[in-house]
Amino acid sequence: MKKIILVAGARPNFMKIAPILRAIGVHNDLNAILVHTGQHYDDNMSDAFFSGLGIKKPDYYLDAGSGTHAVQTANIMISFEEVCRQEMPDMVVVVGDVNSTIATGLVAKKLHITLAHIEAGLRSRDRQMPEEINRLATDAITDLFFTTENNGTQNLLAEGHDKDSIYFVGHVMIDNLFYQLSKIDNIDAITPSIRSLKDSLPERYLCMTLHRPSNVDDKSILTDLIESLNEIACDMPVVFPCHPRTRSRIDEFRLDHLFVKNAAVLNDVSKGIIITDPLNYNDFLYLWKDCKVMLTDSGGLQEETTALGVPCLTLRENTERPITVHVGTNILVGHDMKKLRSEVEKILHGRNKTGSIPDLWDGKASERIVNHICRYLEESSI
Repeated sequence: MKKIILVAGARPNFMKIAPILRAIGVHNDLNAILVHTGQHYDDNMSDAFFSGLGIKKPDYYLDAGSGTHAVQTANIMISFEEVCRQEMPDMVVVVGDVNSTIATGLVAKKLHITLAHIEAGLRSRDRQMPEEINRLATDAITDLFFTTENNGTQNLLAEGHDKDSIYFVGHVMIDNLFYQLSKIDNIDAITPSIRSLKDSLPERYLCMTLHRPSNVDDKSILTDLIESLNEIACDMPVVFPCHPRTRSRIDEFRLDHLFVKNAAVLNDVSKGIIITDPLNYNDFLYLWKDCKVMLTDSGGLQEETTALGVPCLTLRENTERPITVHVGTNILVGHDMKKLRSEVEKILHGRNKTGSIPDLWDGKASERIVNHICRYLEESSI
């Protein structure tokens, strides 16, 4: 039996790992070991979280904790090396672009373990983003590349990687999206307060996420964003699950007074900014899948909104997911608040950009990945 270690560093990583684990489950000749590095502590990750994803709890929890990039990466490497020496896996599979991705990838390669990277080849061309450094460094040592779009494949070929090691498979995040959508109508899948909020919202509402340092760590940029939100919120409610980093900056910069009065407090959600605590995946999906527009600086939401045909405005100057712009429903607005307000106005008047679903975003990427892994492991053992 072949042994595969799958690595996740934070809650969003599990959304990408879950479909792989479910696909591996039908192969009797594969043994999957799930490692949670603990890069981000999340008290929402209870037993119910894993059962909701249809996967087991992690076999290892490394408790890496927070700290600088160097400290966090070092802690993960030290702990993960012990796991690898104990388990002696045939392959390590990493996803995305977090510190856990490069840290565990480095350990695997130093121990001469085959490394597979899911979401390989994505490039923003912005080396000020720590995620871009993680992407470049991980792909420099990867053996098997699984790409979500043709741009990723072309980037890897341009960087000199062997075309026979690159597999265009679609996107596991979309696999998980479809899986969760199939379960979301279950009364127990959604928190009662979120069901109540959704029931009270008008037909037109905006959902928003905001957490990147380029948006929240600069007081003037964050101020402009909040003031633009206030204008939008006069026409339709804005549902805003507030990320801890963003909440901290709002407090630090003393910007609370800039928000229009919280509509939820007034028991009137026809307008205003509805600020909530961070939401679990299903609760937020339940809200945003029917929203008029998504406003975000997240990478994954650019893709998920494209998959469901929801208009998305991205508060970034660039994206490592260009297919969401070229094919999907995504528009980059950067820090141009005039453009933001203009694009929202177009959407409200039915003049929004229409997109299509990218190739192989069909919910079967994980099956393709596992089939490629099986063939690789079988051929390498001959």
